[in-house]
Amino acid sequence: MTLDLDYVRAQFPALQGEWTFMDNAGGSQVLRRVAERVSDYLLTTNVQTGASYEPSRISTARVSQSREAFARFMNCEPGEIVEGPSTTILIRFLSEAMTGRLQPGDEIILTNTDHEANIGPWLKHQARGVQIRWWRCDPETFELDLEDLKGLMNERTKLVCVTHASNILGTINPIPEIADIAHSGGAELCVDAVAYAPHRAIDVKALGVDYYIFSVYKVFGPHHAVMFGKRDKLLALDNIYHYFFDKARVPHKLEPGNINYECAWGSIGAVDYVEELGSRAGVGDGRPAIEAGFAAIAEQERAVTERLMDFLRSRNSVRVIGRSSTAIADRVSTVSFTVGEKSSREVVEAVDQAKIGIRYGDFYAKRIVEEHGLTKTDGAVRVSMVHYNTIEEVDRLVAALEPAL
Repeated sequence: MTLDLDYVRAQFPALQGEWTFMDNAGGSQVLRRVAERVSDYLLTTNVQTGASYEPSRISTARVSQSREAFARFMNCEPGEIVEGPSTTILIRFLSEAMTGRLQPGDEIILTNTDHEANIGPWLKHQARGVQIRWWRCDPETFELDLEDLKGLMNERTKLVCVTHASNILGTINPIPEIADIAHSGGAELCVDAVAYAPHRAIDVKALGVDYYIFSVYKVFGPHHAVMFGKRDKLLALDNIYHYFFDKARVPHKLEPGNINYECAWGSIGAVDYVEELGSRAGVGDGRPAIEAGFAAIAEQERAVTERLMDFLRSRNSVRVIGRSSTAIADRVSTVSFTVGEKSSREVVEAVDQAKIGIRYGDFYAKRIVEEHGLTKTDGAVRVSMVHYNTIEEVDRLVAALEPAL
């Protein structure tokens, strides 16, 4: 299956302008249908949920439908969906809700390749006597070694936290294998999927994760986020809402202040869009169509990544940070690189003049940048593409990059 790029790009009003957007790992462009749904909610059902009068009943049903949509998107049950404003906030909520289960002497394993969202909230437990163990990547290849993880596990390990795909490396980590290692040692697994969710179909059952979180604003939607948690795991978490919420009140005990209703309703448009991409190829609807839609997305992204990587490989001064493979199973279409000792800021600012949006820095994956000497070049240059980017846009980028390299 191949994408009809004319159809795809017509769904995103921002793409009709003069700028090319290749900073999608910071936030994708938004579907027209998403914005229309947000507007519809605010203008027709902007009331509190849970009341008996009809507009409130409609609002309540709309929020429930968002959980059903994300359950379809992730292959789980609606009662396993928690929503919130961002992945950073949802992981902080999760960390707070695990306080009663983490005792002095317990251990948490973190990686130095993660976005800080899946590091900082867990470090706070150190003040209570919880120990942190670091699973560090190879300094040359930036790969995480599963044997190293096995060596870190022991009877005190309660939680392993890792990213599904690095937002700076683009590397896809083998989550099912990591889950097996964590579970065989009696630990749970928390996965930050922000940099993975726009690129591949998510199947939390096949992955074997306990908690899995991503931001909808990286997946063509509004500033909103979703967390999957296995039902029994969610029930065991502390209540972090009002005192009169008991532990059985899932997911609401994990959504203090209630979720953003208009964003929840609007986000359904992003799920419908991916499903529609599969349906347009004759796959049907529901979960099979979502998987087919992402298969087409992955192939388009492989093609644009290969085009960019061909250019970067041809330049002796360029060091790709992470894998240079463009295989669908190996990486997503987020590519970071440095240019000798040259400032990454200078490279990016030169590209700005061509009206192409890319980025430089640490992208809040600050630990890997600091630990591997990338601060001296102002971090890395990052080109983060999604399926609506085209070969022609990559060629424009290459033409803009070439003088700077």
